[in-house]
Amino acid sequence: MPKYLLLKHYRGGPEQIRKVPPMDQWAPEDIEAHMAFLKHVTELLEENGEYVDAQGLTPARTWVRYGGPGAAPVITDGPLPETSDLVAGWWMIDVESHERAVELAAYVSSEPGPGGTPLYEWIDVREVMSVAPSED
Repeated sequence: MPKYLLLKHYRGGPEQIRKVPPMDQWAPEDIEAHMAFLKHVTELLEENGEYVDAQGLTPARTWVRYGGPGAAPVITDGPLPETSDLVAGWWMIDVESHERAVELAAYVSSEPGPGGTPLYEWIDVREVMSVAPSED
């Protein structure tokens, strides 16, 4: 069965359907409802045998690149690419088809935001490569 990543971003993707303030500006009960929904998604995937892994990430990051032969890695916290590229977290799922991955991503997108209204968040669905691409 193919594996997919369902990627959540801090911001980004196609234009947002609903403008939502950053989570640090939400009411505590809205954050609690949102986090409970995310836990529910993980439990649902586990019950269905589709769960592989799930992680949330902090917004703090360090950019690192190769420094060259014999040189230390180059490390910076800026300048940074657009924030739309920052991953907030993910689920890795093992499902029967791309259609099932899309169905699950749409469900995740219904997660509650401020006031309990669905976020309509764009979820990035990426298949995990099972073999290296060929040169053909």
